[in-house]
Formats: sequence, structure tokens, C-alpha cells
Amino acid sequence: MTTQTFDTTKAEAFAGRMFEIFNSAALSLMMSIGHRTQLFDTMADLPPSTSQQVAAAAGLNERYVREWLGAMVTGGFVTYNPLTQTYVLPIEYAAFLTRSATPNNLALVAQYIPVLASVEEQVIECFYKGGGVPYSEFQRFHEVMAEDSGQSTVTALFDQILPLVPGLTEALEQGIDVLDLGCGSGRALSTLAANFPKSRFTGYDFSEVTIATANHEARSQNLSNIRFQVQDAATLNEHDRYDLITTFDAIHDQARPDIVLRNIYQALRSDGVYLMQDIHASSQVEGNLEHPIAPWLYTISCMHCMTVSLAYGGMGLGTVWGNEQALKMLAEAGFKRVELKQVPQDFLNDYYITYKQ
Repeated sequence: MTTQTFDTTKAEAFAGRMFEIFNSAALSLMMSIGHRTQLFDTMADLPPSTSQQVAAAAGLNERYVREWLGAMVTGGFVTYNPLTQTYVLPIEYAAFLTRSATPNNLALVAQYIPVLASVEEQVIECFYKGGGVPYSEFQRFHEVMAEDSGQSTVTALFDQILPLVPGLTEALEQGIDVLDLGCGSGRALSTLAANFPKSRFTGYDFSEVTIATANHEARSQNLSNIRFQVQDAATLNEHDRYDLITTFDAIHDQARPDIVLRNIYQALRSDGVYLMQDIHASSQVEGNLEHPIAPWLYTISCMHCMTVSLAYGGMGLGTVWGNEQALKMLAEAGFKRVELKQVPQDFLNDYYITYKQ
């Protein structure tokens, strides 16, 4: 047995880091509240203001706003003048905390923390008994995911994502058949349908709630070239039907991603293309040591993506299934050629441009 020598300096540094983590965890909750109550958006438009003025402008209770401001000041988000008792959100910080900062609004991402924490008890039970936590237990997860993807994927669609596939924009303008599998509330697909009226768009998702939202939004936009339907991707049984199939961050949390990828292969026409967006990571933990948000990805996986897959008797690949596993499974599904690409300023995602021949 190897005997370790206790390093006091190392221990004290680790203890200090723990307090930093506790503060950051607390601030993430306050960030979520600041986003959901639009306090960040309100303060971005205010001159130096008292807590009462901030609360009045936001239409909120002053006592709660004052305590929130205390967290924001001591956490370094907001500056405070004790002489005038006024608060200011610096414009440099507002550039990452407000809705007008889209696609750089990081405050909305903080919403995942309370959402995931809401299922802690169920996940802990799974540590002892196995199994998983189903989608139905996650309040607001799809709502937050829709807002997040609306900021990241939708805003990058035309300038960055579509150009990854040569000739795709031109084909969409001329008119092709498109399927988005795991479409969620349909923001990406509705955006495409609105901009390419000659193409025909279909969105499938497992969730009745998100499909109802997607259909409502499509009707409100008077989109006649799009349809949304509840469909389990693992039971999809269509052949040679689509010129383009897309999945945006949807494969890794499927119960049976192997079956889903084979179904996509079958549904795609021989000269079609499958565009898969998924998490940029390695399948091996040692390959993620330098990943800037690896702990975040493994936590999201444990608390959502892996556990929902296991809840339905699935493979439980998890968020960090990685490039190696993804390429292997695409080949096993029958795809002959895969081009792995990334877009500028997006360290989180990879784009697999996949062909049947």
C-alpha cells in the first residue's frame, strides 16, 4: 500500500477552492433569478439606482430585490456606491447577462442549475437502485432548453451552420424535404420554414408538450410548409423520404441511439445528407481534462441526459459520449462518409455532415 504524505499547502488551497465553488454555486442561482425576473435586462437600461428604484422599474418586491442585489454586488456582478446607495450593472457585464446580448446571454444557462437540482432526490435513489429519472420529472427543462437552443442554434443557422453543407442553402431555396428529429418546441425548424417557403419541413419529438408548443408557434406564424408530430425516434419507420435530416443536441440522450441512427439512415434518400449537431468532447475522460466546461457536461449528463435514457431502459450514453463513440455508431448505422466540422466561437458543439454513399 502506498503511503501519502499530507501536504498542508495543497490542503489549504483545496479548501479555498471549495469556498469559491460554494460562492459560484450560489451566484448561479441568483443569475437564474436575475434572468427569469428580467432584473438584468431592467438594470441594463437604468442609470445608477437605489434598490427601490430597481424594484419599481422591474415591477418586483423591493426587499427581495435588495437581497438579490447584495449577492450581485458581493459576487462582482453589480457595482455599488455606498454614499448614494445606488447600484449599476456595468455595460461590459450586461453584454453577457441580458436578452439583448443574444447569442451571448449566459444568464439563461444558469437556469439549468435549479432545474437539475429539483431531481436530486430521484437521482440519488438511482445511485443505489439503478434505473433513471424520466422526462416527466424535469419541470421547465424543455422550456430552458428551447430558450438556450433558440439563442445558440437558431442564431447561427444561416451564417454558420447551413454553409457547412455545400449547396444546402441553394437546395432549400429550390425546395427539398426536411426532417428535424427531436425538434423540441420547433424553433430551428420554424425559422427554416419561414425562410425557405418552397421546402417542406417535418418535426418529430417524443414530448407532447413541446409538440403542442411547436404547432401553436407554427400556426401563429401562418407557416403552411411545416408539420409537427409526436413520434418516438426509436420507432420511426420511414424509407427514402427526406433530402435533409437534422438533429440538434438530440442523439446522446436517446434511449436507443443506435436504433435511432439506423432509422435516420433508412429515412434519408440515397443522395441526402444527415446533419447531426452534438457535444464536442472525447469519449474518454482523459481526453476531456482540458475541456473548458467538462465538469458542467458530466453533471448535465448525470442529472439529465444519462438518467433519462436509463429511465426508458436505454443505453445511457450521456452527454459526453464523445467523438469516438459518435463516429463509431454512425458507421454502424450504415453511413459511408462523415465530415466532422465546427463553427467559429462554438467550442461546445461538433457538426457531423453525414452521407449514405
